[in-house]
Amino acid sequence: MAARGGRSEPPQLAEYSCSYTVSRPVYSELAFQQQRERRLPERRTLRDSLARSCSCSRKRAFGVVKTLLPILDWLPKYRVKEWLLSDIISGVSTGLVGTLQGMAYALLAAVPVQFGLYSAFFPILTYFVFGTSRHISVGPFPVVSLMVGSVVLSMAPDDHFLVPSGNRSALNSTTLDTGTRDAARVLLASTLTLLVGIIQLVFGGLQIGFIVRYLADPLVGGFTTAAAFQVLVSQLKIVLNVSTKNYNGILSIIYTLIEIFQNIGDTNIADFIAGLLTIIVCMAVKELNDRFKHRIPVPIPIEVIVTIIATAISYGANLEKNYNAGIVKSIPSGFLPPVLPSVGLFSDMLAASFSIAVVAYAIAVSVGKVYATKHDYVIDGNQEFIAFGISNVFSGFFSCFVATTALSRTAVQESTGGKTQVAGLISAVIVMVAIVALGRLLEPLQKSVLAAVVIANLKGMFMQVCDVPRLWKQNKTDAVIWVFTCIMSIILGLDLGLLAGLLFALLTVVLRVQFPSWNGLGSVPSTDIYKSITHYKNLEEPEGVKILRFSSPIFYGNVDGFKKCINSTVGFDAIRVYNKRLKALRRIQKLIKKGQLRATKNGIISDIGSSNNAFEPDEDVEEPEELNIPTKEIEIQVDWNSELPVKVNVPKVPIHSLVLDCGAVSFLDVVGVRSLRMIVKEFQRIDVNVYFALLQDDVLEKMEQCGFFDDNIRKDRFFLTVHDAILHLQNQVKSREGQDSLLETVARIRDCKDPLDLMEAEMNAEELDVQDEAMRRLAS
Repeated sequence: MAARGGRSEPPQLAEYSCSYTVSRPVYSELAFQQQRERRLPERRTLRDSLARSCSCSRKRAFGVVKTLLPILDWLPKYRVKEWLLSDIISGVSTGLVGTLQGMAYALLAAVPVQFGLYSAFFPILTYFVFGTSRHISVGPFPVVSLMVGSVVLSMAPDDHFLVPSGNRSALNSTTLDTGTRDAARVLLASTLTLLVGIIQLVFGGLQIGFIVRYLADPLVGGFTTAAAFQVLVSQLKIVLNVSTKNYNGILSIIYTLIEIFQNIGDTNIADFIAGLLTIIVCMAVKELNDRFKHRIPVPIPIEVIVTIIATAISYGANLEKNYNAGIVKSIPSGFLPPVLPSVGLFSDMLAASFSIAVVAYAIAVSVGKVYATKHDYVIDGNQEFIAFGISNVFSGFFSCFVATTALSRTAVQESTGGKTQVAGLISAVIVMVAIVALGRLLEPLQKSVLAAVVIANLKGMFMQVCDVPRLWKQNKTDAVIWVFTCIMSIILGLDLGLLAGLLFALLTVVLRVQFPSWNGLGSVPSTDIYKSITHYKNLEEPEGVKILRFSSPIFYGNVDGFKKCINSTVGFDAIRVYNKRLKALRRIQKLIKKGQLRATKNGIISDIGSSNNAFEPDEDVEEPEELNIPTKEIEIQVDWNSELPVKVNVPKVPIHSLVLDCGAVSFLDVVGVRSLRMIVKEFQRIDVNVYFALLQDDVLEKMEQCGFFDDNIRKDRFFLTVHDAILHLQNQVKSREGQDSLLETVARIRDCKDPLDLMEAEMNAEELDVQDEAMRRLAS
């Protein structure tokens, strides 16, 4: 056992007893392609591609129809006996919650509450036919509703609807024409909904559902938390029943908070108490629902219960007359006829509509994927764009605001046993009943109760703050994205904040690609395993060889970083080495001409030169114009790793080969290919060969297309694995050593006056070695 108070040793992991042995040739890319007959990619003309894409068969046509109308796929498979009862129970429960949430979220969209009921009804009808998720509850969502309300309030503020007062005794007095204002705001909201639907349809038709991938989870978490804070502030003034101006744009939330606290003395006590009690009761019961969800067959519909009780109290105590409480007032029964939105307003709301379209889609798909994974089915991202686009276009003609889904409402639909969108259709029926028959019964309801219901449903979004410490431990970049997006969305507003967060997230991706990780590699002895020498001990680096693994694509944005990684791995700068050698050669040539040095076939004979420190500055300044002298003009054999007879600090080059592990290089652009070519040539000039390993086929093909190869850069320097490259280099070294020893013997024979005397001397030396060995054995 470990000593008390001391750190316990980590448990020892058992080694695998199995092993394997592979015997195969050393493969370069060229040898492997020739032996295995690489398949050339099929080249299609534009005509062939169009002909293939436009061809049609009965099976393909039916598949396209089923893709566009998913109801044809799942409705014939509907299990009536097993699913219908569950869908009915789920639909009723979801419909009751959806009715109340529709009214509450209408306050966020700055339209009368009955239009929230319409928005909870019409989108469901079309999503039932075109949607691919079985569980999401389509309708209003607080974040999207607030974004709609922001556009509506900016284009139709109260100041535009002030009319002269009819009271002649009060000169220059004005009153607010609420009827005209509400009609204008409804028209704006429905026009925005139509435009959002058109944008979503275009995105779906262009098959760009992938756009939601750029809204990473940290970005969405920070944005929705900021939106929850915006919703809280917007509903706080309704709970307190204090009047404020409608602020929009940068710092609007700060200005709203300041004015709320300035007017807090005008708080209506009846509304404040009703709102506070509603928040406490709703949050407490929701907590009970979460804790005992496995024991309670159906979650307690606390919002509905609170609404009924609050409406009864308001009606019985006549809170509007006795306490000047703000109530819903008139809720017309029935539906309004379809109205053509004002298409001429599209240009004024185009920018905001893009962000609303993407956010609404992202929220719906994110929630849908959670339940699709849980229940083992797949949702089609592009079809979801089309489904919500059709739903919003259809709803725009019926005075609705933008629809998406709400996590709380979807959770009710799924937890109460909902199996398919039949439950959603039944919930629409419940909303329809409320629109037709129950509207007038809710007229005495206090607005503060609806605002409190909205606030109580924000708990889940506010709890996302707890994700930040976890993100910081897991990935600091994601935590910074979360915090940045949240702060920017609070300060700049939701639309600009989302854009700022998205740009910042993309910037972090660019920076991570521009400054990627890299490692110098060493091998586990007697294996083909290569790991980072900085992360592991007891690794071996092949003598005279450096191995670099670069974990990023190589493109115009990071080629400079790639060169720095190479210089750090090899320990010198190839360009600097080349320039210093040229400088040294020029000076040596001058000294030879002056007779101060003597060049022989074995090198240069002179006194001991200066020390050779790789990166120390020279005693004199370099002359750049003199560095363009080609080395072939100065044919002098110099051992560059020895001390030189001139005072030039030439960096030593302790390697003869550099191996680049390109297994993590997913693509190259033209600049990357050109830079790689220059790197190879720069190392070749200083007698260092560059080899490549683990290149993907498409990357190799890109290099061929960009003219990477020539007589000096051949495919036989590209290997299937790092180990293939190292074995090839080791074989080269052995063969070179054998040739060098043979050439040395030939040179000695040629220099000796009598070759027979040399051979006799070598035989005598061998005999002495044998005699010495025999004497040692006898002595032992």
